[in-house]
Amino acid sequence: MLDKGKLAILFTNYGPYHLARLKSSYELFKNENWEIQALELSRTETDYGWQTNLEKFQIPIISIFGNSCYQKKNKLHIFMQVQSVLSKLKPDVLAIAGYSEVAMVSALLWSISNRKVSIILSDSKEDDTSRNCWKEWIKKLMLRGYQSALVAGKPHKKYFMKLGMRDDSLFSGYDVVGNDDFHPDKIRTLSPPHQKPYFLAINRFIPKKNIFNLLDAYASYRQVLGTNAWDLILCGDGELRSQIEKKILELNLRDVVHLPGFLQQKQLLPYFAHANFFIQASTQDQWGLVVNEAMAAGLPVLVSKNCGCYEDLVIEGVNGFGFYPENREDLTRLMVKAHSDEIDIRKMGAASLAHIQNFSPEQFALSLKKSVDYAIAKNY
Repeated sequence: MLDKGKLAILFTNYGPYHLARLKSSYELFKNENWEIQALELSRTETDYGWQTNLEKFQIPIISIFGNSCYQKKNKLHIFMQVQSVLSKLKPDVLAIAGYSEVAMVSALLWSISNRKVSIILSDSKEDDTSRNCWKEWIKKLMLRGYQSALVAGKPHKKYFMKLGMRDDSLFSGYDVVGNDDFHPDKIRTLSPPHQKPYFLAINRFIPKKNIFNLLDAYASYRQVLGTNAWDLILCGDGELRSQIEKKILELNLRDVVHLPGFLQQKQLLPYFAHANFFIQASTQDQWGLVVNEAMAAGLPVLVSKNCGCYEDLVIEGVNGFGFYPENREDLTRLMVKAHSDEIDIRKMGAASLAHIQNFSPEQFALSLKKSVDYAIAKNY
C-alpha cells in the first residue's frame, strides 16, 4: 500500500482558481508526507485571458511548453513532450484535468504504461452537448484507465456513473474558487464602480452565454419598473461584442447597460462588492465558476438551470433562483421579483456566502485526498 509519494496535478493552465486549489492541496498533502508536482501545459492559452502572477507564489509550477501557447503546437509534439516530462518527474499518482485534449490522453497512457495511479478531474455533464454513441463508447473505454474521479457536483457524478464508473470511486468538490479573495469583509470598502444599483453578469461574449436573451429580458424588466429599474453591467469581451453593442442600441438601453470590458480578477472585485444581484444566463455551462465568485462576495444569484452549478449551488428562494435560459419571461419575472419587497437582498446574500463555504479550496483538497486514497487502494 502506497502511503506517500509524488502526486502530479496536470491542468492546461494555472489560473487564479487553480492556484487556490493547488495551495490547499499542497498544505494538506505535505502533512501526509506527499510531494506535490504542479504541471501545466503552458502559461498562456486561447480560451481565457486571465493573467496569473506567480512571482510571490511559493509552490513551483512546471510549464511543459513555457510561455508559448500549447494549442498552436503539433499534436504529436504535444503527445511526446508530455510523455517526456512525466518520464523525468516519475509521479506515483497523476491527477489529470479532462480527457479530450491530446495532452491529457498522453498523460493517461503514460500512467497506464508505467503502472501508476491516475485520477481524472472533470466537470463534464451529460447535457453539455449532443452526445454521439460511438464517442461515448470510446469515453467509457478511456475511463477504465482511471482508478477514481474528482468531479464538480451532482449532475457530473450522474454522468460518470452512466459512463461506467462506480459510485464509490467518484468524489465531488472539483469546481471551487478562492472564496476568501471575494469575501465581503475584504471588498466592501472598495470604491463603487457605478453610482446606481445594478444587476451584474460576467461572461465571455460567446453564443452559449445567452447574452442576447438576457438583454431582451432586461428590456422587459425595465418596461415593468420604469425609471426605478436597476442598471445592468455586463463584464467581459469576445466575438459577439459588436452584435451586443448593436442590440443594446436597438433596445434603447445605451444609458443603462454598461460594458466595462474584460477585467482581471482584482479588477472585478469592486463590481462584486457593490452589485445587488448576480445573473448567469448561459444556455450551457459545465459549471459556471463565476457563480461561486458572486456567492463568495455575498451576492444573491439568478442562475440558468442549464448551468452545471445550479443543482449544487442554488437553494431556491434561499440564496437565489433558477430559470430556464430560453424563457425570457421567466428571467424577466425573476428580475422584477429580485427588485421587489418580497426579497431581502442582505439575507439572501448572507445565505449565498454561508452555502459557498461548502465549496472551498480546502474541500477540493480533502476530496482530492479521498480520491487518491481510493485510487491507491484499488490499484494496490
